[in-house]
Amino acid sequence: MKKNNLSSLIIATFLISFIGTNQTVYAQKIAKEINVQKTITKEVLTSILDKNKNLYTQGKVANYIPELGKMQSNKIAFSVVTENGKVLNVGDVNQKFTIQSISKIISLMVAVNEKGEKKIFDKMGYFGTDKPFNHFANLDLNGKPLNPLMNAGAILTTSLIDGEGDIPYQKILQMVRYITKNPTIEINNSVYNSEKETGHKNRGMFYIMKNTGLIVANNEDKLDNYFRQCSIEVTAEDLAKIGYFFANHCTRFDGDKKYYNKEISKLIESQMLTAGMYEFSGEYARTVGLPSKSGVGGGITVSVPNKIGIGVFSPALDSHGNSLAGYRMILDLVNQYNLGLFD
Repeated sequence: MKKNNLSSLIIATFLISFIGTNQTVYAQKIAKEINVQKTITKEVLTSILDKNKNLYTQGKVANYIPELGKMQSNKIAFSVVTENGKVLNVGDVNQKFTIQSISKIISLMVAVNEKGEKKIFDKMGYFGTDKPFNHFANLDLNGKPLNPLMNAGAILTTSLIDGEGDIPYQKILQMVRYITKNPTIEINNSVYNSEKETGHKNRGMFYIMKNTGLIVANNEDKLDNYFRQCSIEVTAEDLAKIGYFFANHCTRFDGDKKYYNKEISKLIESQMLTAGMYEFSGEYARTVGLPSKSGVGGGITVSVPNKIGIGVFSPALDSHGNSLAGYRMILDLVNQYNLGLFD
């Protein structure tokens, strides 16, 4: 037998043995990938939306910011960006709402890109919490916020972005526009003014951190930038694109890799998993098992690592401040396609 033929026979025998001993795992992996790539359709999303659309009656639209309370509680939208960047939308797909706390993952990215992770997290922790999003938590103990996704940590994060006046806010806005490839995204000035007029608890956090030296400021411009970023208007599709971006190492849904960075995406997604749903994060990790970030405007963005992005909107909230119908839609999709990290 020729040497080349003998080599080919040895390799073939090895491959057959390898495939035989690993076929179950391999088949499961391929099946899972095919599920995500081939089967998620608008029809599936519509079915899930229809199943959950009446859950708004069990929740409550946020009204502690008066302008938010004007949103119609029965509005609902569901969006997915697939692995190849295709966008699937169902429901009230054109309904705009304010991004609120989902903006925190964008401001964290901007701040870390400028200052580095160490300089940001020297001033705050990586911790989860059993407290609501607007709780003072650790501030009265050692002055440092527990994490960048509670209000105190987010206010501090935005204050660390370079620039005077509203320049830090403009950087956040431009990043949202870039990620979504949507240059029409703007601030809702009515919500911004409402937040500024009623945000006394956030103002208290700002001044505590100013008193301890974490925030250096001569006025409230840095706090105003936080109010502004929360008042940026988006759609469920925009949130799906944000979820896709961080799921794919900061690659935009159209393949643009301008900000490609595995470490940034790992940081953002790990914080989303541990603290993105506030005091519900632990239970959410058990049921959904994916990096997610909610906002009291009714939106949730979800990253399925290395795969897809999900965006939902329904303004009626549960007791934790998370979209009630939005959570159930995400859970149904994850269960149907085994999308969770622990599936």
